[in-house]
Amino acid sequence: MQHILVVDDDDGITTLLTHYLSRFGYATYTARDSISMRAQLATQAIDLVVLDVMLPGTDGITLARELRERSRLPIILLTARANPYDCVLGLEMGADDYMAKPFEPRELVARIQNVLRRAAAAEAPSAMPAMHDVVRFDGWELHSAERHLLSPAGTVIPLSNAEFKLLCTFLSMPRRVCSRDQLMERARGRAMESFERSIDLLVSRLRHKLSDDPRAPVLIKTVRGVGYLFNIQSVQGRAAWQH
Repeated sequence: MQHILVVDDDDGITTLLTHYLSRFGYATYTARDSISMRAQLATQAIDLVVLDVMLPGTDGITLARELRERSRLPIILLTARANPYDCVLGLEMGADDYMAKPFEPRELVARIQNVLRRAAAAEAPSAMPAMHDVVRFDGWELHSAERHLLSPAGTVIPLSNAEFKLLCTFLSMPRRVCSRDQLMERARGRAMESFERSIDLLVSRLRHKLSDDPRAPVLIKTVRGVGYLFNIQSVQGRAAWQH
């Protein structure tokens, strides 16, 4: 039996999810704020946290960052603030998925199952082939351990977690047109599927970081009505990259 911690100050939501998740074989624990969340984590073996963004005291985004700094515990954020900026921010703070309120409980269960499957696959020794520490493409270097780029001019450019994942996805499919659905599926496990502009915002931010030399060709091209093309000539040091 897997253990889910639901952190929300709405008693109606915690009661609903406690009963609903039990139907799918999950043991559910609840917390109303950061203090009770930490208490539950200290006493229970939690497998996944469903975390509301709008909490009294410390907000859910801050708590997600705190959790990610200490562990790899899967996190699904819940929020009524359904805009792409909040979505990207939550993902960059370490959340694995993101749902807007009001939500359908069955969809949340499906997302919980999906995130737990991905977490289990990531723990398997052979699930993710090792990526070379340095991947080179068209004069650029991606340093995977440090999660930063080294531009052709020698400038170090830090990447957020979401930007790093997106770039790895592009590197796994060079010179191929990628639809938004493909990018969302491979880069974030469809965590942004409810926010159409989120992937566009993230691509825009990565494109800006890859524009160190304004005279150089644009590396991420928009294919109108379809998606994006990572327009590079060669990649060295690329291993198969799975998400």
